[in-house]
Amino acid sequence: MGYFLYPLGAMLLWAGNVIVSKLSATTIAPSAITFYRLVLALAVMTPFVIRPLARNWGHIRPQLAKLGFLGFLSMSFYQSLSYLAAHSTTATNMAIVTALAPLLTLLWSVVLLREPPTLGMLVGGLLSLAGLVYLIGQGHPSQLLDGGVHLGDVLMLIASASYGLYSVLLRRWHVAVPPAQSTYVQAWAALVTMIPMLVLVPAGQAQLNAATVPLVLYAGLGASILLPILWIQGIRHLGPNRCSMFINVLPVMTAAIAVVLLGERLHTFHLIGGGVALVGVFIAQRWQRPLPGFGTAPDALETPAPSDESDEVPA
Repeated sequence: MGYFLYPLGAMLLWAGNVIVSKLSATTIAPSAITFYRLVLALAVMTPFVIRPLARNWGHIRPQLAKLGFLGFLSMSFYQSLSYLAAHSTTATNMAIVTALAPLLTLLWSVVLLREPPTLGMLVGGLLSLAGLVYLIGQGHPSQLLDGGVHLGDVLMLIASASYGLYSVLLRRWHVAVPPAQSTYVQAWAALVTMIPMLVLVPAGQAQLNAATVPLVLYAGLGASILLPILWIQGIRHLGPNRCSMFINVLPVMTAAIAVVLLGERLHTFHLIGGGVALVGVFIAQRWQRPLPGFGTAPDALETPAPSDESDEVPA
């Protein structure tokens, strides 16, 4: 029973990271906090990872391009969009849209892994889409035709889609590198891609001060190091499928913290729209019967399943 504390702790840290994203919106540029959190995470990881990585360099070197792109997707692109989205949407909305990542991962797997689409994907996808439209429309979906959508919600949807792509590419490429070394190389790649973005940030929006340092510390230590450790331990003891179910509690935790720390208000459209969207994700994950006319794709059977040592961790 105690093993469930690992994914629960990871989700709590992830919820805290959403709050940090919202707090950072008024204090530091998205590119700056992404850059600083990577510098901090790498500084902490280097003493523990550099020697094993050096011994394993002959095996890692051929995988650098793949690891570099994975790092860009999960640690640079995803994180930057998340911080940018916080400027124009609520923390609760961010968490609900983020929780759609497992569904988007399933959709990417159909395209890239040629896995057969399932009834769960169809029904769950339609439910999640309906819930998302209701949520973004604040209980009045027809308003989307008149006033459009919040940019922040769109950015979070793109960010979640990019993380879904990251998850599927991990499976497709099956980069057989130890998780700590893989994460370390990905972090370096992400850091390199963030340097040009940081140069473009006005000096006043990249300062480290009393308001921004705690945010960077949480993002660099709590979200970038402790969270993956808890998540990998959860996968090791519970398996990836059972752990993935815990992402459904992310919006609940985030909303609770946002109400207390940010003064956000929960509305009926959050409960209805978010609830329907999460039910859709659950159905998509659990109802695995193929759609009529689609069999089991041979390539899907040949794709290596994620191992207990998978480096696919919450961003």
